[in-house]
Formats: sequence, C-alpha cells, structure tokens
Amino acid sequence: MGSMAAALFPGAPLSKARSTSPLRATNLSIQHVALGDVLFKTWYPSYYPEGLVGRELDRLYVCQWCFKYCPDLVPFLAHRKFCSARSESPPGQLIYSRENYAIYEVDGEGHQLFSQNLSLFAKLFLDNKSVFFDVASFNFYLLAHKTTTHHLPASQPQIIGFFSKEKMSWDNNNLACILVFPPWQRKGLGKILMGISYELSRLEGRIGGPEKPLSELGRMGYLKFWQARVVGALLDLRNKSALSVEEIADACWMLPEDVITTIKEMDCLETKKMKNDSSVMINKARIRAWLIESKIDLTAPVDEAGFAEDYLADDGE
Repeated sequence: MGSMAAALFPGAPLSKARSTSPLRATNLSIQHVALGDVLFKTWYPSYYPEGLVGRELDRLYVCQWCFKYCPDLVPFLAHRKFCSARSESPPGQLIYSRENYAIYEVDGEGHQLFSQNLSLFAKLFLDNKSVFFDVASFNFYLLAHKTTTHHLPASQPQIIGFFSKEKMSWDNNNLACILVFPPWQRKGLGKILMGISYELSRLEGRIGGPEKPLSELGRMGYLKFWQARVVGALLDLRNKSALSVEEIADACWMLPEDVITTIKEMDCLETKKMKNDSSVMINKARIRAWLIESKIDLTAPVDEAGFAEDYLADDGE
C-alpha cells in the first residue's frame, strides 16, 4: 500500500488539545457510511478533514477493523485487503468474554490513531458529545461480536459498539460516551456496555455514573438499565420493608441522584418523618407492584465470571 494508503487513510493526530467548546463540523453532509460490508445512514455531522473527505459526500468507507476512512471505493478495497488489523483481534486487552460477545480495553494513549478514528466515526451518530482529540486521557471499551458456525472457523470479532471512560474523573464518571452502532441497536447490547461500566466502578471501589447531561436516547436507555439494577438490589435486601436512597446506592454502586431519578420515574418514592428530619425512602411493596406491571427483565447483563482472571488480578493490585 505504501504512501498511497498513508494519503488516503490519515495517520497523523488531528489535534493535541482537547476541545472545550463545540467545533464546527466541516463535513456537513456525509449521507451514508459503509462500515466494512454494512451500509447505513448517518445521523449527525462529524469532524472528518474536509481536504481528505470533502464537504458533500454520499458515502464514506470505513474499515471495520481499524476505522480508517476513505471517500473512494477502490482504495478502500485495497486497504481492506492489506489492513494489518484484519488478521488480529481488536486492539487492547481482552477483559471480558461471554457467549458471543467480548469487551476489549483500549488505552487511548497507546492506540491514539485508532481511538481518534473511532471517535470520528462515533460522532456521525452522537449529537451532544464532542469528539475528544486528546484521546490519551481516555480508555475505550470495545464491544465485539464473535461469529461462529459449525462448519466454518470463527471469523475476526466485529466491533459493534463501545464506551469511553476518563482515566481520571473528578466527578466519578464511569462512562463519558456510549454508542452501539445503528445496525446492532435494539438488541439489548447497550446494557452490556452499561453493565461493564458499573462493574469497573465496583472493581475500583468507587460509586459512579455516566457523564451528564444524557441525550434523550441515552436517558431512556439508562432508565431501563437503572430500573432493573435497583429492583434487583431491592429484592435481594429482603430484611427491610423500606430502604433509604443511600442504602440502595451502596448496594447498586450507583450515584444517589441516579437512584432518585430512577425511583421517581417508577413512582415508588415516599417521604418518611424521622425524629430530627424527613428522609426519602423507597417502598418495597410499590416496587413489587411496579415489577409485576412492567414485566422488566432482571437478568444481569454482565456476569462477573466473564471477566478475564489476569484483568481482575491486575485491577486488584
């Protein structure tokens, strides 16, 4: 491929500074994106360099293994044929594997170009999140789908979503940005990413939650996830008829404000008069009634047994 590939698939960092104010998305009209062999519509503008991609484009080709991009089909096909990531697992460390899905932890500093290209791609489907060009301060957690058949060997895992997480968050955010790519949405896969983020908080010994504000779509997804998490914890704590928000937050490794948001949505909060003040409590009888009516699935999306032993050992050091 040589220099032709370098020109078509940029390899230099886009910026060394994290954007603190919204940047103008110069490429306003990328209508479709081809991620490998899968073609789908974009939702929002991204920050692809206008000099390489152009201002108006019907279709942008993106490598499903390294997320390098090209506006033209022929050089894209040539890249796919020789892409070094084609014969490798996704970058980073495998930290979780269960059934047909795996999670890889990618250090943005060690995989800067991959992380920047992934962020540019993700911005095509995210409205209220800025692209972080200073990816060195983030870890990226890739959701990969492993396809297997009885007659063919396993193919390379397909990256179908991810979330990013600041390495050092003063607000204890356990997630900065989350996306399941559109062709794989509405399959409950976002719950896996959310579940991993909370398991990481638990392993770190820090109660956390997603960066605010959430998009409307993100809020809907989190409410469903939080509801199952809170109800499951409440039913496990059978020795009390009413529990405080703080008790539930500790049991779920959730921020108290997220617990309150969840229970308010379920209409299961009540104020209980104490000797010195009023405390917000959660009525378990109303929780049980809500559970019967909602028929929510309480199955945990993440199984602790799926974490790689070496990752747990490293985290415990």
